[in-house]
Amino acid sequence: MLKVAVVGARGRMGQTVCRAVENAEDMQLVAALDQGDTISADTLGGADVVVEFTVPSQTQTNVEAILEAGSHVVVGTTGWDEDALARVRQRTQTTGKNAFIAANFALSAVLAMEFAALAAPWFESVEVIEAHHPNKVDAPSGTAVVTAQKIAAAREKAGKPALPDATETDPQGCRGGKYHGIPVHSLRLRGLTAQETIVLGNSGETMTICTDTTDREAFMPGVLLAVRQVGQKPGLTVGLEKILNLTMGQ
Repeated sequence: MLKVAVVGARGRMGQTVCRAVENAEDMQLVAALDQGDTISADTLGGADVVVEFTVPSQTQTNVEAILEAGSHVVVGTTGWDEDALARVRQRTQTTGKNAFIAANFALSAVLAMEFAALAAPWFESVEVIEAHHPNKVDAPSGTAVVTAQKIAAAREKAGKPALPDATETDPQGCRGGKYHGIPVHSLRLRGLTAQETIVLGNSGETMTICTDTTDREAFMPGVLLAVRQVGQKPGLTVGLEKILNLTMGQ
């Protein structure tokens, strides 16, 4: 029986994770913490694994505290850069505990990212559109940034040139933000949970890859899989595809 704690337990994702852990036959929810609660071995209730779903401004501090408290950690909060990941990697080495960070835990989203990386070298143009509910605090989404990163890496490996774009003036940034050279556009609309669309184009053809998450329950199989696997993955692991063995575009 895995002892599991949740940090960010009063948030939308945190509440859903708590229910999923309580309903899992091989897990026991031992602690549910949120903003203002101290993270320590005592407050985490001796958890084997802690699931962290908070906000980008808090997540690194939380993750380091969880590792220092003696628990493995599964992180769903986005907004990580390479320097922050390096610090977490170092902290796993000093504590002997493992960390797992994923931009998205929905199987459809993970597959969409891998499909996009597989297709990207075969198309001249590609852009990413992500859409979320208006309560999301960061833009673009972590999923979109990782998608752009995977697309750019696949294109670079194939020796593809920069994307064609004759835009000379765009004072309001309507062409989106460039991440790894890939345009990313963010929508915030009431009624949405999470959606990502990757549009690829050649002369005379386009292809669209779309994933639409309508309920946060879609993330739970991936979260629970990571909870079960993190103890067997030394150090820092980034991306759900690493435990699904999905590396088609790499």
